[in-house]
Amino acid sequence: MRGLRLLQGMVLVCILLIPVLVFMFLRGFGTNEYDLPVFFQKGIDNPFMECPVADTTQHYIPDFTFTNQEGVAIGRSQMEGKITIVDFFFTSCPSICPVMSKEMERVNDMFRDEPGVQIMSISIDPEFDTPAILKEYADEHGANPGKWHFLSGPKEETYQLARCGFVIPTIDGNGVPDDFVHSDKFVLVDNLGRIRGYYSGTNREEVDLLMLETKVLLHASK
Repeated sequence: MRGLRLLQGMVLVCILLIPVLVFMFLRGFGTNEYDLPVFFQKGIDNPFMECPVADTTQHYIPDFTFTNQEGVAIGRSQMEGKITIVDFFFTSCPSICPVMSKEMERVNDMFRDEPGVQIMSISIDPEFDTPAILKEYADEHGANPGKWHFLSGPKEETYQLARCGFVIPTIDGNGVPDDFVHSDKFVLVDNLGRIRGYYSGTNREEVDLLMLETKVLLHASK
């Protein structure tokens, strides 16, 4: 009888301890933190010496000013204080660009009413992609004016910006659509101008991840 009571007492103690243990667990491990990486904290690699001599400190998107589909000057200064999603494309692209632009439509729709997020699609064929051509392309994809900017600028500066600013490969096709080479990546840039992520613009799951991580940055910046 005494042994039974002792056993019952131990069971009761264990039952009473369960809420305490759960509380301690939640207190120690229940706060989930979603940390996004900060890319190029010690500068960018420059194996082919295409870029200016780089600093060995945190890399930021450099200054630039291009023209959007509305004929408005848009560039680095408009990225300050906003989260910016960037891709490089061209309107006559016969391969991956149509898929990328359809996926970017989803991003545009997701953040249509969020003033803290913007999109920049930068043409790597600026000689063909005039503001008028970009305006037609933007309208085809339901781009919000002031939200989704289709940009063109001087060719040499564009390629320098792609390779050394956003750190993605880009090759000039000299007007021949099949000869242009560019990345399928969407680049996530925070409100300080730091690169926080690369995502395949032809992969729906990666674009979903981009949208999730954009929301994470939004939450962190508020």
